[in-house]
Amino acid sequence: MHHGRRPDCTGVTPVPRRGCAHTDGAAHGYLDHKADYLKRLARIEGQVGGLRRMVEDERYCIDILTQVSATTKALQSVAVALLDEHLRHCVVRAAQAGGSEADHKIQEASEAIARLVRS
Repeated sequence: MHHGRRPDCTGVTPVPRRGCAHTDGAAHGYLDHKADYLKRLARIEGQVGGLRRMVEDERYCIDILTQVSATTKALQSVAVALLDEHLRHCVVRAAQAGGSEADHKIQEASEAIARLVRS
C-alpha cells in the first residue's frame, strides 16, 4: 500500500487498491478490453469538455442538463461494465480460492454496487 498519494491530472487522489492483484499472476479482468474502455473514457472526456464550453457560451440550461444526463449515462455504462468484469474475474477467482479473500471480494463488490446505486 502506498501512502502520501497525490492527485492525478484529473485532481482525484487515487485510492490505494487491494484490487485484483492475483497471486497466480493473472491480470485484471478489464485488461482484455482496455482499448475499448480507453476509447469510451476519451469520448466522455470530450463530452465533459463540451459541457464546459456550453457553460462558457451561456447555452440554454435544459440543453446543458441534457448533455449532463448523457455524460452521466456514459459513465454509468463504464462503471457497470467494469463491475461486470470484476465479478466475472476477480470475485470468481477469489471465490474459487475460498477463505477470507473470497469474503473480502464479495463485500468489496457489494459496496461498489451500493455506491453505483446511490449515484
